[in-house]
Amino acid sequence: MVYPILVMAAIIERNNKFLITQREKNMHNALRWEFPGGKVDFGEDPRYSLEREIKEELDIEIQAENIFELSSHVYDKEKHIVLLACLCKFKSGKIKNHGINDYKWVTPKEMIDYDITEADLPFVKKLIEMKENGKTKNKTCIF
Repeated sequence: MVYPILVMAAIIERNNKFLITQREKNMHNALRWEFPGGKVDFGEDPRYSLEREIKEELDIEIQAENIFELSSHVYDKEKHIVLLACLCKFKSGKIKNHGINDYKWVTPKEMIDYDITEADLPFVKKLIEMKENGKTKNKTCIF
């Protein structure tokens, strides 16, 4: 039996822009853009796993906070990703490309110009809607 893969994504905002990262060329969804994050290991707290993955891949410190949104997508009829996005506070560090090809700080509307992975698209849509409606960070959680 094949099970879904639980993945965490970080929604990190600085100066009204959000961090997106480009996947490496040797990975599934090569050179496509996504919100940074990674898989939750068995028995690991999801928020801790997100903080760990961001430290490993980008060498920055974040604090994972409230759940922003949930997404589920099946790639190529064989890989089911359940993606849980958290609002995150940037704490410290300078981004280094340890597990990514590139990164950008962009507005939600600018994200449309990037080849965003399907699992991340609902987050882009929600960010665009929130900015258009003038909602603040404190009102963005689903629970």
